[in-house]
Amino acid sequence: MPNAATVENSNFWFVGAALFFAACCGSSSALAQDGANSCPVDGCFVTIEAVETDGDELKLTFDANFEPNMSKNHIHVWWGENYGVKQVSANAEGVYSVEQGVWYPTDDYPTYSTGGVISVAERGDAVTLCVTASDRNHDILDPEIFECRAVSELLP
Repeated sequence: MPNAATVENSNFWFVGAALFFAACCGSSSALAQDGANSCPVDGCFVTIEAVETDGDELKLTFDANFEPNMSKNHIHVWWGENYGVKQVSANAEGVYSVEQGVWYPTDDYPTYSTGGVISVAERGDAVTLCVTASDRNHDILDPEIFECRAVSELLP
């Protein structure tokens, strides 16, 4: 049968272990957020590896260090001359104080064909396609991490 000192030491160990876990490994809310994030520790990166014609549209081949998923992290595609990277985010106005632009969110990977709001027909005079990683709320992850590719030679 344990004595009072053993019980007290056991409780101390339990509380200490719980505090250590929370400090080093995160709380349960942080763990729940991790389930919404598919980025590796160093962040999500996506590049355009290739672009080719796909009928009247363009087919992009992506290279990313994460598996795009609309319920987690995915890719925003937009025409670079029409909008800046901070504009292709659901929080463009609230966080970056810029007017929200138009982009297409996708988890098509590794290839995606333009269409809809970023169709070749909707580009205006733009000749550059851009990509960046975003979260499930359509907020860009880092306005410094994006890539644009000139595609003028593939346009009609």
